[in-house]
Order: sequence, then structure tokens, then C-alpha cells
Amino acid sequence: VQLQASGGGLVQPGGSLRLSCADSGHTFGSRFMAWFRQAPGKEREFVAALKWSAGYTYYADSVKGRFTISRDNAKTSMYLQMNNLRPEDTAIYYCAAGPSVIQSQLATQTAYTYWGQGTQVTVSS
Repeated sequence: VQLQASGGGLVQPGGSLRLSCADSGHTFGSRFMAWFRQAPGKEREFVAALKWSAGYTYYADSVKGRFTISRDNAKTSMYLQMNNLRPEDTAIYYCAAGPSVIQSQLATQTAYTYWGQGTQVTVSS
């Protein structure tokens, strides 16, 4: 396993969680890093991406203004700060690394080479 996602859990609507993605296989430094999620019975969908070298961030419309993707200064971990969570945010969240991803592909899961195992986020009262 090269990427390890953690930080999921059960939270009430309106609450917050911070997901972390650690690299054990030197995949950080990939052109793009991203978070995707998959809800029960649904396709995996793009959540947010980070252009690793420049730090530029990109978000799905459904999470814009609520979620923040970031990395630490040592560039060894990636995070997803999730605020004002909604029941529809319930899903398994995956981190991914894409050494060959180009700008037009940043929201396309098949463009990413390395994947973490996922962490469950449940938003419920």
C-alpha cells in the first residue's frame, strides 16, 4: 500500500472532519493528488484535487466553499478539511496520486495511478 487514508468517522450534519493521506511509497510529488468518494450504489466521484508542485486547488461544485484540500510544508501528507457536512457527503473517501495526470483529466478517476484504501465518512443525526 502506497497511500493510506484516515480520519473518517461518524459526524452530525453541520459538523467537520479532517481526512489525512499519508504516503508510504513515494507517490507524493505526483503531478496531481486528489480525493474521490463513493457513496453506496453510486459511481466514484471527484471531490478535490491539488496540483502538487504549485499548490493550485480544484473542487467539485458540490463541495466548493465547504471542503479544503491541502498539503503539509514537508509535502509528505495531504489533507481534506470538510466543514458543514451534509448527509449527502456520506461515502467512502479515497486519496489518489496521478504522476501523469494533465489539467483536463484532474477530475477523471482513471487518470490516477495510485489509490489509498479509503476511509468511511458518515454524516447522520
